Amino acid sequence: MGDVAVGARSGHDGEDHRGRPVESAVPASGSAVTSGSGSGAGEDDRVTGEQTRTDDQEPQGPAPKPKKPRSFWKELPILVGIALVLALLIKTFLVQAFSIPSDSMQNTLQQGDRVLVDKLTPWFGSEPERGEVVVFHDPDNWLAGEPTADPNALQEFLSWIGLMPSAEEKDLIKRVVGIGGDTVECKGTGPLKINGKALNEEPYVYPGNTPCSMDDQGGQFKVKVPEGHVWVMGDHRQNSRDSRYNRSDKNGGMVPVEDVVGRAVVVAWPVNRWDTLPVPDTFDQEGLKAAPAAALSVAPQGLALVGVVPFALWRRRRIAVAQTR
Repeated sequence: MGDVAVGARSGHDGEDHRGRPVESAVPASGSAVTSGSGSGAGEDDRVTGEQTRTDDQEPQGPAPKPKKPRSFWKELPILVGIALVLALLIKTFLVQAFSIPSDSMQNTLQQGDRVLVDKLTPWFGSEPERGEVVVFHDPDNWLAGEPTADPNALQEFLSWIGLMPSAEEKDLIKRVVGIGGDTVECKGTGPLKINGKALNEEPYVYPGNTPCSMDDQGGQFKVKVPEGHVWVMGDHRQNSRDSRYNRSDKNGGMVPVEDVVGRAVVVAWPVNRWDTLPVPDTFDQEGLKAAPAAALSVAPQGLALVGVVPFALWRRRRIAVAQTR
């Protein structure tokens, strides 16, 4: 009977010799299907279904277990390392904390204050401006005879990452009064003058102090600030060893711009003294800037040159045209 079914399917397309339909033989096993004895569409469908069911019945391995989160104690050294790197980068290129060791900047700054110094703008070529409070390296032994700190291990570590000032670095903090090209003078008890313009220093000079000191050591002066330097003074005029009293050094009391660490912008500590350190309004008055003498002396020559050049070009063109004729 099985032979008849196969013969009828292959020879007469599903009919016997009498024209009656013959039922297709259903394969009894997978081996009959894979032998290739049938070629109809129905068989193809059954082949696919049979194989799919066989694949579904195959045993599968155990599902992968989810990874356990890393322990906090294992991540802590990584976090600390990242924090230290960021702190060093900030200290080197952005902001650094400095402590005020004396009373030379009272009442603007008190002894023990912590200020944040902007170290970023000098990297882009910015130079100190009049009225700014700046931190700078000791230009030429200004701190001679001053006691040196003896920090403990914790203080040394905090200074290394920039959270405390370094005891090894000899830095000072003063207010910039004159910049390159300025003439700064102070006679009698004041006022302090820049390029002939008097400053109103009452808002920041220590109460009871006069802008000038009546002494023979440097309280009376008139100086011309060279380019690339600044003239600095403390707000506590009678208690500040600043440019006035260091005119015998190699810079004549001036501070080279390259020695300026940055501008103090904020009083960060203690909390009850949080404040910014803006430039006083008196430094914004008109006519304070020095007249550029070099530009004034060159200006007439420049005007003459502007007038001569067109005439010379016109004459040269006429000569060229005449030669071609």
